[in-house]
Amino acid sequence: MNAENWSDQENDAIVAVYFKMLKDDLAGRAYNKAMNNRALQQSLGRSKGSIEFKNCNISAALVGFGLPYINGYQPRFNLQMALAEAVSRWLAKNPSFEASSATEVAQGFANAPPLFFGVPPTMQNAPPPAELLQLEAIARRFDVAGRDERNRSLGKAGEERVFHHERAHLQASGRRDLAAKVRWVSQENGDGAGYDIASFAPNGSPRLIEVKTTNGWERTPFYISRNELEVANARRHEWSLVRLFDFSREVRAFELRPPLEAHVSLMATQYQAAFN
Repeated sequence: MNAENWSDQENDAIVAVYFKMLKDDLAGRAYNKAMNNRALQQSLGRSKGSIEFKNCNISAALVGFGLPYINGYQPRFNLQMALAEAVSRWLAKNPSFEASSATEVAQGFANAPPLFFGVPPTMQNAPPPAELLQLEAIARRFDVAGRDERNRSLGKAGEERVFHHERAHLQASGRRDLAAKVRWVSQENGDGAGYDIASFAPNGSPRLIEVKTTNGWERTPFYISRNELEVANARRHEWSLVRLFDFSREVRAFELRPPLEAHVSLMATQYQAAFN
């Protein structure tokens, strides 16, 4: 048996066991890493160390996919794309994985503690170039931004979290009058306004907030529509993008203000085809 290259069947087997542990981990249930390792040793004929290392490779792949990973298996990079393919196959067979985690987290948002806003990603806090290139390659190949965009339950849960945060922040600032006027626009009127939440600063000036949510790390790519960009540029003193990440665990946030080109690289991903 090749000690370096794992077959698709082996990758599928260890990825399935990893996700079983991850679901327990996210739900706060106990699980036995050593027992699962021994079972894989018997079924795959691989060594304990090889299985441990491969689990760390899976964690690295999940970072690229914009998904949470098991903290006990810290990411180890330089993984083969075949392992990312196995993760993609598992996700395709288990489409409810991310939706269910968002639904579980969404309980009790009205009484949730304030969001912690950190520093947005920059070149200074980027991972090593080789790791970043591999994560970006995974994100592009498997359209991670598109998957998060299509995950309606995740997007809705993120918007709800920011809606309640805005109201609580205004109440804590002594502006209960403004807190009562905060609107969840995308829920009330549907998409199309170019922002999700209509809120206020404590001084009364309007805040138009577009929310982008992922279960993964802060550098997970995201989609932004032409309409959202147009509203951002037209109302740049009011508009901001709130990015929520690590949502299925301990959600964190950062805020980007226009022009977005100062923070992210904007790439056209679709073309409109019109008949001649």
